[in-house]
Amino acid sequence: MSRFVLIKAVLGPIMRLMFRPRVEGAEHIPGEGPVILAGNHLTFIDSMIMPLFCDRQVFFIGKDEYVTGKGIKGRLMAWFFTGTGMIPVDRDGGRGGVAALMTGRRVLEEGKVFSIYPEGTRSPDGRLYRGRTGIARLTLMTGAPVVPFAMIGTDKLQPGGAGFPRPGRVTVRFGEAMEFSRYEGMDRDRYVLRAVTDSVMAEVMRLSGQEYVDMYATKAKAA
Repeated sequence: MSRFVLIKAVLGPIMRLMFRPRVEGAEHIPGEGPVILAGNHLTFIDSMIMPLFCDRQVFFIGKDEYVTGKGIKGRLMAWFFTGTGMIPVDRDGGRGGVAALMTGRRVLEEGKVFSIYPEGTRSPDGRLYRGRTGIARLTLMTGAPVVPFAMIGTDKLQPGGAGFPRPGRVTVRFGEAMEFSRYEGMDRDRYVLRAVTDSVMAEVMRLSGQEYVDMYATKAKAA
């Protein structure tokens, strides 16, 4: 039994009891082959809830600090996060984005499911912010379809992403798969990258019902 199956079997019922998740549109995720899941990011538990309620294992990028902790707590965190599909990457510095992109490409070329938050960070105020074009590069480089998704209600259960989440209801809503084969070979055209990214974010906005802000979330946080 893999760690993912074990974690899902143990934590799945607990998560269902705590968060009473309503999962909509999961049938839009292809049963096999590479696929990119692209969605909004409201709080820390997004990356714990969504993967546990997908039939296929979902891989995603996480901060390497989640797996480098010391002592029993550190080892347990590393076991849990890597077992649920997190791939630790040092995202600090100028090469962090490139490392994340190449990791996603490798996962997709292996025919797996890769999840990404195009905003690049958690929303500072519950609104949906401008997407970064890494999502477009990934789909154009690999040909993998994009399934947009929306996390709804997680920020109410864990405001600010800090502290233990309180019980409540959350919704995980998946949209229809999007494919961009018409742009094949244009993964270096910045206008194409922006158009693809914006079309994905428009679907995420439709699914989530969030107000859209045409600004990067990192700039909003800095301001």
